Amino acid sequence: MDNEGTHGTRGTRGAQPPDGRPGSSVPHPAGPPPAAPPAFPPAVPPPAARSAVPERPATPPGQIRPAGPRSATAEWLNAPRPAAEAGVWRYAHAPRPAERPPRPSLVGPAATMALWLLLWLLLTERAVPYVSKPIEIITGPEWWSFGGLKEDAPALVVNSTTLYYQVLVLGLGFWAARIGGWAHVFRYFAGPRLDRARLLLSASGAVLAVWLVWTRRVPLADIVLPAVPTSWMQGGGNQYVALFVSIVAYAVIGTAIVWPFARTGQWPTALRTLRGRGEHAPQQPLTSPAQAGPDRAGWPELRAAGSTEAAEALTAAVHADRLNDIDCVRLRHAWGAARAHSDLRASFTETVLRKGADAFLHPSGRRDLPRRTAVHDPLTGQVRIGACADDPRNPYARRGTGMALEPASLGTSLLVVGPPGSGKTERVVRPVVESLALRALTGQAAVLAVGGAGDRLGPDGAYDVVIRIGDPASAHDFDLYGGTTDPDEAAAALAEGLAGDLPALDTRRAATALGQLLGPYRAVHGVFPAVPELRELLECSATALGGLREALEAAGDRAMLRELDARQRQAAGAGDPAAVLADRIAVLDRPAFAGFFATGPGARPFSLRSLERHPLRVRIELPERAHAEASRVLARIVLAQFHAITAARSDRSLFVCLVLDDATHTLTAETVRRIRRLRSVNAGAVLTLRTLDDVPEELHTALLGAVGCTMAFPGVTTWDGKRFSEAWGKEWVEVREVAQHGVFADQPLTRALHALRKLATGKAVTTDAVTVRQVERERWSASGLAYELPVGHAVLSLTTVDGEHAPPLLVRLGG
Repeated sequence: MDNEGTHGTRGTRGAQPPDGRPGSSVPHPAGPPPAAPPAFPPAVPPPAARSAVPERPATPPGQIRPAGPRSATAEWLNAPRPAAEAGVWRYAHAPRPAERPPRPSLVGPAATMALWLLLWLLLTERAVPYVSKPIEIITGPEWWSFGGLKEDAPALVVNSTTLYYQVLVLGLGFWAARIGGWAHVFRYFAGPRLDRARLLLSASGAVLAVWLVWTRRVPLADIVLPAVPTSWMQGGGNQYVALFVSIVAYAVIGTAIVWPFARTGQWPTALRTLRGRGEHAPQQPLTSPAQAGPDRAGWPELRAAGSTEAAEALTAAVHADRLNDIDCVRLRHAWGAARAHSDLRASFTETVLRKGADAFLHPSGRRDLPRRTAVHDPLTGQVRIGACADDPRNPYARRGTGMALEPASLGTSLLVVGPPGSGKTERVVRPVVESLALRALTGQAAVLAVGGAGDRLGPDGAYDVVIRIGDPASAHDFDLYGGTTDPDEAAAALAEGLAGDLPALDTRRAATALGQLLGPYRAVHGVFPAVPELRELLECSATALGGLREALEAAGDRAMLRELDARQRQAAGAGDPAAVLADRIAVLDRPAFAGFFATGPGARPFSLRSLERHPLRVRIELPERAHAEASRVLARIVLAQFHAITAARSDRSLFVCLVLDDATHTLTAETVRRIRRLRSVNAGAVLTLRTLDDVPEELHTALLGAVGCTMAFPGVTTWDGKRFSEAWGKEWVEVREVAQHGVFADQPLTRALHALRKLATGKAVTTDAVTVRQVERERWSASGLAYELPVGHAVLSLTTVDGEHAPPLLVRLGG
């Protein structure tokens, strides 16, 4: 716990680990060591100098951070990262505001309001004939008369027809508001300030209604006041009682007027909101919205567990910019592994106080990559590859949002298809490799990048191991047998690489034939055969097989003698796979590879089995230009070994990812089946293809179904587009169809008007028939993928290991 693998033997040349398995030790970094140690002062100054270093007190979570010089690392740590859909760049992410409907037309509301006001005026003046007949027939004008018997108040006379007219005007107002869509227009122009606008409009309406009642234009008072007994209104001769009764009567009238407006405008809620804004208005936050997240820079998880000293030291280091983003994530990961045990917590605190920023370093001693070409967020493990285009084919909520890849989506494997030069490596593969390399520096991942020669996948300093197959200057060789000591396991991986792409040859028979040779050879020599010896054995060389038999007979190994006898018997058969395997292994038995795949005492192989336990960054360069067939064989062997290693891991806390820059003629039926199982063992694969035709046609459907994430670049063919379209499925869309029909007039005057209109416009008079229906259509059509993708864009569909899906999105690439 004190060094976490920082110290100790890390070489692979000629050294065997204590367990006896080759390749289980951590190798030296591939790049040259730094000329000088990083200029990073310790996170905690010595006791004598501690008082000279001003330490910023940590801010409790939920409080506003004080103003002053801010730390870049602290701002990065405290930035909000809200939970979002799959593929959304979470760093300082803010959901897009809801889509605003199209601006409504004001002609309809204005026309209905004008019509209502006109009808109100006409009804008030009793200028519309026969409107009062229904109420007069039912009740008569003398019914429900108020004040008709009061000799001292002849003005307060209201009968049933007056009530009828007022109710009619009110009903016409509701009808005009519904027909004209007044509420929709009001909500549109109010926008996000709907509550405030509703409060203002309802208050204005209440004032207007009170004014109308007060001026007797709406005779509500003429209805209520006559209903009050005359003795009450006069107060029995007491003017104070009469005044009190009048006030109560007018208060009842005012309440009856204002209460509907207050209920509609939600006055209590609106007033409480305004009062709360007024109270908090003087306290303006001193941080920007992107910095308003939780106070991770104060290390609250350490304080909650009682490790206050470590928390204070790390807080001071963060605010002094002595920790970078990788350091913070690495220490958080180390704390996550230590917090479950009290003794490990004490060791964690002691290591942090003693080493500061150098605590729990990666075995390579690196704290960052030599160069970053993409935007990364190590805290979430995301790498930004672009942004969703503002295109109608993208969901509204995703338009303009950042697009990112992370282990949760890479765990379902990613297939990238695009022609050469479309930007697959530069804009997707390399950012993903960088992200995984950064995650390896924090101790949470291991990455294996396989590609051609050059630095397309990053410089050598970004890797711990660089294997240049066929280059005599390479510091490491490649172990064809994956570091295993089991002949059957080695034979299975080797057979998959040598003959997995041959549909006429069963890989199980090939693995059996290889196992019958590898087992006896290892029993005699203690190691597996090198390429020349394996070729001789497959070609049934009498010298090689005779010497092997003599050694087995001398050792008395009957089991291996039976294996060798079975191999010799099967060699005489017509369907023996040894001849095909010998031809395939011959592509590796070239002078350019002489001694490269050696297995003797002087060999220096690197085994992929090291990825089981160590957060390594490994790059394998294949000789694609000079030895294309050998590169394909080696790529298949690497892929087969990767599947075998990840499936056999007992500790799956480390995310392991294989990045194969060019998977042409590499994928087989067995590897496609195994890709689907990677998500259950915390592993993933990133595969690129120029076209799906680089994979056997019978595997197209299986491959697209095995990977959870697919990406199509501009320039794909319609055949590839058809496969992607079928894999992405269909969706329900609303289709609006407009059909124009000719209008034929029967009347002479109408025909003349139509002829005049046609003469003036040059078009026949038609009428539109609009049909709106729901249909099921492909999310992206084959022709759309082939011809409508703009340069610098791609269509990406994501799936996470938890089963969350993201529809195919048009992404504008670029971090």
